[in-house]
Amino acid sequence: QVQLVESGGGLVQPGGSPRLSCVASGFAFRLKRMSWYRQSPEKERELVADISPSGNTINYAGSVKGRFTISRDNAKNLVFLQMNSLKPEDTAVYYCQVTWNSRDYWGKGTLVTVSS
Repeated sequence: QVQLVESGGGLVQPGGSPRLSCVASGFAFRLKRMSWYRQSPEKERELVADISPSGNTINYAGSVKGRFTISRDNAKNLVFLQMNSLKPEDTAVYYCQVTWNSRDYWGKGTLVTVSS
């Protein structure tokens, strides 16, 4: 079965640079676009970034462009989100997502709290 497990969240000071990881299993990882979403209590879940199977095509939300970097390791079924220059408004639960066989799969998420 498809499994997505995120890690790397925690309490981070403003300006911090954590890296989130998502390990995937149960599907052909190298063939699928992978995405990072986030959700905070005040907002609906939003797409943060996504990356094509080869890694050649990447999209970012305007609010994170220039600060976050998505990448992947197809040999290890990993997708990463490098987060730089964090702001309090980046506080959210971050989710890894894939669409496989016409169904959306989500991890349980990892909480990133940006606070001094």
